[in-house]
Amino acid sequence: MLMHVVNVNKDVMKANNELAHSNKKLLIKNRVFAMNIMGAIGSGKTTLIEEAINALKDRYRIAVIAGDVVAEMDASRFEKLGVRTVAANTGRECHLDAKLVERSMENIDLEDTDILFIENVGNLICPVDYKLGENVRVVVVSVSEGDDTVLKHPMIFRTSDLAIVNKVDISEAVSADPSKMKADIEKLNPSIPVLLTSRNDRISIDRWIEYIESYLE
Repeated sequence: MLMHVVNVNKDVMKANNELAHSNKKLLIKNRVFAMNIMGAIGSGKTTLIEEAINALKDRYRIAVIAGDVVAEMDASRFEKLGVRTVAANTGRECHLDAKLVERSMENIDLEDTDILFIENVGNLICPVDYKLGENVRVVVVSVSEGDDTVLKHPMIFRTSDLAIVNKVDISEAVSADPSKMKADIEKLNPSIPVLLTSRNDRISIDRWIEYIESYLE
C-alpha cells in the first residue's frame, strides 16, 4: 500500500493566519477595536460581554459576533441589548476561524462600529491556534470548572492578553480556590493581567470595563 503523509495542519493554519491578517487590516482601516472572548461553556463569557455592552453602549458603537456550534441563544441575549449581533454557527467545529469572522463582518457596518466583541465557541482548547484578526485575546475561566482547570489547559493562558477568573463569589460552594487559579495563570504567563470577577461584585465588573476602555483612550 502506498501512503502519503500530508501536513494538512500547516496549510490550514497558514490560510487561517493570512485571513486573520486581512481581517485585522480591515478592522484597523475602520478603527474598530476587536476582542476575542474565549472560555468554556458556563464560564460567564456572555454575561461579561453583556455587562460591557450595558456600561459602554451609550458612549461607543458596539457589535457582537456570537460564535456557537448551532444555537443562537447568546446572540439573542446581545440583540436584546440593542447592539448589532451576528450569530456565527460553526456546525461541527469547536472554534471560530478567520474565515467565519470575515463572513460575519460582512454583515456588520464596520464604519459605524467602535468595539467588536467576538464570543468564541465554548471550550479552552480549540480556539487557541486560530487567530481571528482581533486586537486582544481574553480567556475566561470560572471557579465552577475546578481550580485545577488552568494547569490542565496551559496553552490558552500562555497565548491570551487577559485572563479572567469568574464567579469567585461561589468559590467556597464549589470548593475552589480563586487565588490558586490566579497564581497558576501567572506561573504560566507572568506578564498577563488577571482579573477576579463576579457579576455580584460591581467593583470587579468595573475593573473589566476599565480594562476595555484602556484600549479606547
